[in-house]
Amino acid sequence: MNGHRRRFLRLATGAAVLPLSVRLVRAQGYPSRPVHVLVGQAAGSSTDITARLVTQPMSQYFGQQFVIDIRPGATGNIATEAVVRAAPDGYTLLVMNSQNTINAALYTKLTFDFVRDIAPIALVDRVPLVMEVNPSFPAKTVPEFIAYAKANPGKINMASAGIGGPQHVAGELFKYMAGVDLVHVPYRGSTPALVDLMAGQVQVMFDVTPSSLPHIRAGKLRPLAVTTPERIDVLPNVPAMTEFLPGYEAFGWIGFGAPKGTPQAIIGTLNKQINAAVAEPQIQARLKGLGAQVMPPNTPAEVAKFIAADTAKWVKVVKFAKIKVD
Repeated sequence: MNGHRRRFLRLATGAAVLPLSVRLVRAQGYPSRPVHVLVGQAAGSSTDITARLVTQPMSQYFGQQFVIDIRPGATGNIATEAVVRAAPDGYTLLVMNSQNTINAALYTKLTFDFVRDIAPIALVDRVPLVMEVNPSFPAKTVPEFIAYAKANPGKINMASAGIGGPQHVAGELFKYMAGVDLVHVPYRGSTPALVDLMAGQVQVMFDVTPSSLPHIRAGKLRPLAVTTPERIDVLPNVPAMTEFLPGYEAFGWIGFGAPKGTPQAIIGTLNKQINAAVAEPQIQARLKGLGAQVMPPNTPAEVAKFIAADTAKWVKVVKFAKIKVD
C-alpha cells in the first residue's frame, strides 16, 4: 500500500468517527461568514477580555472572524435582547455571565425570558468573590463579623458595585443566611466602592477577586472569606464561606449562548471548539491571572442545568432582599 493511499485511509477513518452533528456543520460550510459575538458589559471588562481570549483560537480554527460587538447597558439586557431577536443561524452569539441569571430574577418586565430564549453553548470560567473589610474593622473572622453585626444591627454599611449586581446579591445572600442586618450602599462600579471601603466610609464589601486582589495584597483590605465552596489558589489562607455558613455559594461566571432555535449541529460544534480553546494552556494561564477558575469541559445540557439552578437561587435572594430595579 503506497503512502498516499495510507494517508487517505487515515483521513477517511478520522472523518467517520467524528460526531454526525460536526460532520453536518462542516458539510454545510458553517461558518461561511463572520460570526458576531455580543458582550453586554463595557470594553475592557473581564467579560470582554474573556470573550476575546476564547474567540481568537476559534477564528483561527474556523477560518472566519468571531467579531466582538460591545453593547453595554441595562445590566446586559440590551445585548441579550439583541441576541434573542437575532436569526438562530449561529452567526450571532451572546457572551453570557452571572448578571443574566440575576437579571432573570430582578426584572419582571423584560420582553424576553433568558432561560427560555437563549440556547446555552458552553461555560468558560467562574470568578470568586471575596468578603473583605477595612483593616480597622474590629472583626477578623466571619464568626466575629456575624457576632458584631448582630450586636450592631443596621450600623454596618455594605458597599456594592450597583443595585442587583453580583456583589450586591452575594452580600444579600450572606445577610439572609447569617441573619444579620447590613445597610446596602450601592456605587457606580467596584472602583469607587473600593476607594470608600479603604477610606473607612463603608465597612464591608463582597467583590470579585480581580479588582480586590491588589488591595488585599497591599494590606489595604482584610479578606474574611471567599464565596466559592472551596478555598482558592490566589488566596490559599482565606477560608471559604461554607466553612462558617454551609451551603453558601456565590460567584461570577462567563459562558456562551445563542438564540433559541439555533441548530443543534451548530451548537455542538461551537461547544467543542469553546471547550478546546479553554483547554489551551496559555488561555488558562490568562484566565487564572484574572482571578478566574477555569471550568472543565462541559456540555450544553450541563450548562442549561447550571443556569436553571443559578436563576432559582437568585430568585429566592431577590425576593428576600426585596430588590427592585424595574
